[in-house]
Amino acid sequence: MHGVYPLARRILPSVQRSGATSTRRGRRAAAPAVRRPLVALLAAACLAVVAHAAADAAARGAGRPATAFSIGAAPAATLAPPAVGMYHSAYPDFVGTEDRVAAWRIREFERLAGKRLAWVYFSDNWMGRIRFPARRVAVVHGMGRVPFIRMMARSSWREGAADPVYTLQRIVDGEFDADLTRWFEAARDSGVKMLVEFGTEVNGSWFPWSGRWNGGGTTAGYGDPALADGPERFRDAYRRLVDLSRAAGAANLTWVYHVNGGSQPRAAWNTPAAYYPGDAYVDWIGVSIYGSQRPGEYYGSFRRQLDAVYPKLRALSRDKPLAVLEWGIAQRPARGTKAGWIAAALRDLRARRWPRIRAVSYWHEDWLDPGDRRVDLRIDSSPRVRRAYRRGVASGFFTSRPVWAPR
Repeated sequence: MHGVYPLARRILPSVQRSGATSTRRGRRAAAPAVRRPLVALLAAACLAVVAHAAADAAARGAGRPATAFSIGAAPAATLAPPAVGMYHSAYPDFVGTEDRVAAWRIREFERLAGKRLAWVYFSDNWMGRIRFPARRVAVVHGMGRVPFIRMMARSSWREGAADPVYTLQRIVDGEFDADLTRWFEAARDSGVKMLVEFGTEVNGSWFPWSGRWNGGGTTAGYGDPALADGPERFRDAYRRLVDLSRAAGAANLTWVYHVNGGSQPRAAWNTPAAYYPGDAYVDWIGVSIYGSQRPGEYYGSFRRQLDAVYPKLRALSRDKPLAVLEWGIAQRPARGTKAGWIAAALRDLRARRWPRIRAVSYWHEDWLDPGDRRVDLRIDSSPRVRRAYRRGVASGFFTSRPVWAPR
């Protein structure tokens, strides 16, 4: 989650890029900013079909695949750290549901940043059913970027409670094995090298897969009586997913373990180490670092927060590469400048203050908080912020070229 602020802030509608005040769309029942007449929609659909058919014909004529996928050609590979520096990546504002993947949004972020992305981060919400996000993967892959999928085990947008469907115990018990196996088979058959994470910011109580809602610090209800039940259930659920992916032959997936910079609750049992599935199940380890997002919230420099959690991340594994998977800040003039916060963060990253950090992925989004106040983490929230970000990532130290290692 974005820093120490719970999920409610993203359930509300995102502010539209037109700058107009957004309207309420309910529980993320997102509606387009402009409602086109049905005739226009049908015409656009017809044109899209014709264009797709023409593209397919051209591709066949050139001897190339007609789709973005190469069925059955899944490479056995994992994302390796770059030889020098770190990957430049982002979540480029796929609006409130975090899954409206569109090429124009990716291009717009890259235009603002002045640099391409190595990976593109988006959510796969298990609303209604578990299904591989083939179209979204195809969009990202078709642009030559690496898809990074957040598997979000939630059946609703409710926060701060266990999910009524996708509990960790039910995942551990194998109740969703059939759907998950189909997910991994589809990922395998896509032929696309991609990153996958399960259990985003697991040590934060806002998401339903947190140990807080799956046994917490109790030790008598599950597994090893010496371990806290909540983190132990998560560890076993994560391992089950990876085992299912391997059984399905999805060797094209790079698995990422993702914690928050600060734990909620702050309890002895709720630590990044308690949830860690082990080196045999993880390829990368990542963290979320956020500054202030609304008045009165802790401003927290990027350096101070990453300094605090970095030793914990490093202690999880001797050699797994580390990444800042989410980072950002809103403009709070009374506490400091957003441009200065971003510039300082990028300077410290470029100076290799944290040597094992090999990727950084900005969370580019805005929304309205429960008090109808705009929370704007976007890198173009002001000309100064945009300049700070562009200058900060301009160096070749921040690379857009993924490096793959055979499994």
